[in-house]
Amino acid sequence: MPAHGAELIWEAGSQEDFLAGRYLRRHEIRFDGGASLAGSSSPAVVRAPLSDPSAADPEEMFVASIASCHMLWFLDYARRAGIFVRAYRDQPSGEMGKNAEGRTAVLKVTLRPHVDCDAGRATLEELHHKAHEACFIANSVTSDVRVEPVFEIEKV
Repeated sequence: MPAHGAELIWEAGSQEDFLAGRYLRRHEIRFDGGASLAGSSSPAVVRAPLSDPSAADPEEMFVASIASCHMLWFLDYARRAGIFVRAYRDQPSGEMGKNAEGRTAVLKVTLRPHVDCDAGRATLEELHHKAHEACFIANSVTSDVRVEPVFEIEKV
């Protein structure tokens, strides 16, 4: 199996600020394909200006990675089934809390995919189930990952 990686780049300001905990959490994340992303701690964890609210925080990236993996598998299964997907959008969310060991964790991730295609509800539910079962990221975490597809009101 292929290995996956990234490069994180962060630099300290002054030694005094670092040792006092007044250092900036913003950093750059470079991916092996050449994409670059601004990263930071969540402003809910470390207040601005030490965190950067405009950058992606680890929890957001975690939720987005699950949603992205699910979408890619869904699109592949739809293609295999001969279903043309015109558009796909999702607004996933993650819920933080204390796990069984009393540590803060992302306890639940909810995906809310909305798919624009001509397939019926039962077919879409089956494709989402298959995608969820195949998703490498969802298979790698202990968080409860739920898929709650959004359907248009069915026309009678």
